[in-house]
Amino acid sequence: MNEILITGVRVIDLRFPTSREHIGSDAVNRDPDYSAAYCILETNSGLEGHGLTFTLGRGTDLVVQAARHLSRYVANRTLSSLTDDLGAFSRQLTDESQFRWLGPEKGVIHLAAGALINAVWDLYARAENKPLWQLLADLDPCEILKAVDFRYIDDALTPEEARAILEKARSTGQAERFAQLREKGYPAYTTSVGWFGYSDDKIRGLCHEALAEGWTHFKLKVGGEPAEDLRRGHIVRSEIGWTNKLMVDANQKWGVLEAIDRTRQLAELKPWWMEEPTNPDDILGHARIRREVPQVRIATGEHCHNRVMFKQFLQADAIDVVQLDSCRVAGVNENLAILLLAAKFGKPVCPHAGGVGLCEYVQHLSIFDFLCVSATMESRVIEFVDHLHDHFVTPVHIRNGHYLVPTEPGYSIEIRRESLNRFAYPEGEAWSTKA
Repeated sequence: MNEILITGVRVIDLRFPTSREHIGSDAVNRDPDYSAAYCILETNSGLEGHGLTFTLGRGTDLVVQAARHLSRYVANRTLSSLTDDLGAFSRQLTDESQFRWLGPEKGVIHLAAGALINAVWDLYARAENKPLWQLLADLDPCEILKAVDFRYIDDALTPEEARAILEKARSTGQAERFAQLREKGYPAYTTSVGWFGYSDDKIRGLCHEALAEGWTHFKLKVGGEPAEDLRRGHIVRSEIGWTNKLMVDANQKWGVLEAIDRTRQLAELKPWWMEEPTNPDDILGHARIRREVPQVRIATGEHCHNRVMFKQFLQADAIDVVQLDSCRVAGVNENLAILLLAAKFGKPVCPHAGGVGLCEYVQHLSIFDFLCVSATMESRVIEFVDHLHDHFVTPVHIRNGHYLVPTEPGYSIEIRRESLNRFAYPEGEAWSTKA
């Protein structure tokens, strides 16, 4: 591994025109073009590292430019100089002295850092010839802890507590849990049935298809007129029944008082959770919603900027479900901190996925969580959105509503070259021909 030198970093503005079919549409994001700032680490060995940060179209160019600026901390370095202390490498990006004024640890710069950090982990896993989840599971707890930045969170989780969590999971039934994963996979839920722009007939048809494929957990986008949200919710309930799980997602549409009223109204659908009922930064607002509508679990996290926000959500007992995102925060390193925080506070982690590559990413994080951190699947599912997977070299595999364990080396995030060429913005064929 000492011989692997990162000789260059390519960053591509990659956009898919999903808005043309209302894919990804919700009450706030009505016309998303699923996109990514996509990084390729080139080396002298023939191996490459791939990483991305998910975006929604316009503005992807800003993240691309930020990633190109940060790539100076990756190019012309050996892989071992990064992996010998992944925590120190991560802090080089998140603590960049002049960029830090634009954050700190949030916004465009943090998104760009996530893409590069994930690309390094992908290259590391490929060099070790392991899928990322296995690389993480095989690391000694002290190596995992070296990757975690405990600054700002050690008032809630100390390194000693984190080590105890990791060592307990390692010593109790890990082999049995892996056998369970290999046999059944990791449980998932589908969001593909309930996008905001879908017609009633399309929702019904997609529910039928999903049930036939073995799905038992479904999510519906809400945030329209109250009566319309309930009507669409009852359409889904009429198709999936009342024993299957239904989640509702407002995508930050409401203020706190309206969110309380609307969550109470939607309670008649018996939702398994209400997702992002209000501004994602409003920790105390989420706590009030949860307190005043106790019959509905509250979930959020896909727009949490960093581990500090997750710490405060957990300290304030403001959420029931932790929805980490694979690249909203600074990549694998920061998500390790979030997994450990959730375990300390006893909250289930149900990652946000969909978009471009998020499903491919988060399967590794949830598998590692099950094997080495929480050691449970209770009340846990990974989001799945059935779009764009054909563009990946090693896409996710789903069977009976479960993610199957990935076996190929890396972080499962490499996009096919023909897709990179076709959907690069603005020169790719998909955009230049206005198909």
